[in-house]
Amino acid sequence: MRAALFVTCVNDALYPRTGIAVVRLLERLGVEVDFPAAQSCCGQPQYNTGYRWESEPLLRRTAEAFAGHEYVVTPSGSCAAMIREHYPRIGRKAAQEGRGDALAELAAGLVPHVYELTEFLVDVLGVTDVGAHFPHTVTYHPSCHGLRTLGLGERPRRLLSAVKGLELRELPGAEECCGFGGTFAVKNADVSAAMGADKIRNARATGAEVLCGADNSCLAHLDGTLRRAGAPLRALHLAEILASTEEEPLR
Repeated sequence: MRAALFVTCVNDALYPRTGIAVVRLLERLGVEVDFPAAQSCCGQPQYNTGYRWESEPLLRRTAEAFAGHEYVVTPSGSCAAMIREHYPRIGRKAAQEGRGDALAELAAGLVPHVYELTEFLVDVLGVTDVGAHFPHTVTYHPSCHGLRTLGLGERPRRLLSAVKGLELRELPGAEECCGFGGTFAVKNADVSAAMGADKIRNARATGAEVLCGADNSCLAHLDGTLRRAGAPLRALHLAEILASTEEEPLR
């Protein structure tokens, strides 16, 4: 099986270890990984800020970069949600404005092939035990896009529960937003910081060593809150835990 990695601009610029972890993990499971070099931002920042027209070239670029790939895997629920939920809307709006069906057709060609990482592992590969080893206590934060838009449900928790040596601790108020929300954190900084503080307080109450998530944009917000508080807890993407083995442990 072959799959293309949509690493996302946040991971490419700030968290390259996550992209490397996804490749290690998928290759260990027998998947050949392609990396289309033409990929860039999916357009989510522009779209969420109200600049729909400015997001259209990025829809076009993303669809063309991944054309012909049966599976497009991304370690970001928010970017997967942008493509699956909003690309069709962008295409429909362009058509309604009399600008043709090209964007709608590009979106329709891409959407069925895009999977968030845990969806791909559980639904396509049919695995929950990926051979990982991570001897630490972990609590899991489900980010809003994965939880509410993609409906990831128990997939991330099932994967974590199968990791050897890992003790998964329940996060109080897990389904509450962490306060990031992209540009929300900029426009409503005080509210965002308060929500992040609530999430960190709940995470620390578990006594876990690691706060795990499946979306590094949310983890960046939480990690900043942790660092400012001097908390003995680190934020870590799910892919990095799943890529860790006894032979090649996470470093």
